[in-house]
Amino acid sequence: MSELEILKYPNRQLTKPCPPVINIDGRLQGQIDQMFKTLYVSQGLGLAAPQVGCLQSFFIYDLGLQEKKTSHAHERIVVLNPEIVEMEGEEIADEGCLSIPGYFEKINRAYRVLMKGLDREGKEIRIEAEGLTARLFQHEIDHLKGVLMLSHLSRLKRDMFLRKFKKQKKQAALK
Repeated sequence: MSELEILKYPNRQLTKPCPPVINIDGRLQGQIDQMFKTLYVSQGLGLAAPQVGCLQSFFIYDLGLQEKKTSHAHERIVVLNPEIVEMEGEEIADEGCLSIPGYFEKINRAYRVLMKGLDREGKEIRIEAEGLTARLFQHEIDHLKGVLMLSHLSRLKRDMFLRKFKKQKKQAALK
């Protein structure tokens, strides 16, 4: 099984909202398995389907990677058609994105969330999370809505990012 290509900013597919998952079939299960392989190779914590060119409403995550577990046990979680049903508090913390490699910025998110969705077999799940996990849920669900973390920046910070991005792109073209 091969890894998938992670789409990078400014790919337009990253800004398209995803329709809900309707069919949970072998094709979807294969896509999920490939996404986990891609997540592990890229050393991310979570990955939304549109980041690998799949316009369906689901994401995967494995916080075991963040905890740097010494065992090979993973906490492979799949959430189909996720929806945040409760939010509480605020927290400003650094956030990054596999689709914007090397860029981290302080983003304000809810500190605690309650999310509902379906697991990879189609059973309803509800997950309450706070801190990093709550941030991850909000970040990945934003991807499913076609929203990048750049949308959460002030106009000044977004303009600074765009200037730096254009400069780096121009320098790469000269090489």
